Amino acid sequence: MFGIVGRYLAATWLRLFLLCQGGFLAVYLILDFMEKLGRFSKAGASLSAILQFFLFKIPEMLGQTMPFAVLMATLLALGMLSRSSELTALRSCGLSIPRIVLPILALGLLCSLILLINSEFVVPESYQQMEHIEKVVIRKQNINTFFRLNNIWFRSNNLILQAKVFDPKTRTLQGVTVWDLSPDMQPIRRMDAEQAIHGTAGWELLKVRTRTFAGRGGVVVLPRLAVPLTLKVDDLRILDNNADNFSFRKLREYAISLEKGGYPAGRYRTMMHAKLALPFGAFVMVVLGIPFALKTGRTSGVAMGVGAGVAIGFAYFILNAAVQSYGRSGVLPPLVAAWGANLIFILTGIWLSMTVKQQ
Repeated sequence: MFGIVGRYLAATWLRLFLLCQGGFLAVYLILDFMEKLGRFSKAGASLSAILQFFLFKIPEMLGQTMPFAVLMATLLALGMLSRSSELTALRSCGLSIPRIVLPILALGLLCSLILLINSEFVVPESYQQMEHIEKVVIRKQNINTFFRLNNIWFRSNNLILQAKVFDPKTRTLQGVTVWDLSPDMQPIRRMDAEQAIHGTAGWELLKVRTRTFAGRGGVVVLPRLAVPLTLKVDDLRILDNNADNFSFRKLREYAISLEKGGYPAGRYRTMMHAKLALPFGAFVMVVLGIPFALKTGRTSGVAMGVGAGVAIGFAYFILNAAVQSYGRSGVLPPLVAAWGANLIFILTGIWLSMTVKQQ
């Protein structure tokens, strides 16, 4: 697809990317291991549990370090080619700058797609395993700490559920009341049950007393009654400050359920859009890194390239964290907060590219 020159540039970039990615991942693992080792050892954690914890943390680390590695590989690859006059030779053969950097742009987009898959499918599962190992296996906490256990409220279309207690082990609710409402929010029926169990067909109330308010009304006692609640057991899981590690689909469902219940969901809407925006930070780093490397590659050394990469990377993540915090607090719309940093940096990269062409 790219020819001999394209494959050579792609191989050079890929070799440097793997080197940078491996280095960043190793440094991250070592620092995190040293920070947590003392705390885990005091809790009596076995070596096996500690190793499993860090194994499941690798996908999260990968998502945080790959944009840095992509940027560094772009700066170093193009910088090396520029200093050795290989870029000058390629341009003298009639190849334009866009044609030369096309393989690197394609690899940057591929990295973004890998990060997107990692963020949506791998990180949520690995994070749950990591959380279980840390809290249950190492700290010996009860599994109930992952869920809301008392005073459960949930709205499902025209039904409102209130339960006194939730037991995650048996997947049951205790002390349940379900209100069936009309479209104008008037009560049609009230169902009181000792228990509600969650099975393959949904929620079923046990030992139910139903009271109908329409017509003559009356009370009916039933041993079992199925109710069309959309509540899932996973909806009762506590979404803490690490909700960023949940999937786009789960954050979207949770935000919708909050909005249906009349609660603000801007915080989770921002996280939801960020699940799509953050992976494309890798492609943004390529777009920004290419013109920067072309402008400084011949006059700067490797140290300058590394320093520039660190500075650009930190500027991106600081700006991204700032605009997302405004989105989570409701100051900025979630879509703007999630994509704002990407838009600013990609426009900066395009502007720098235009100045390179003019030289």
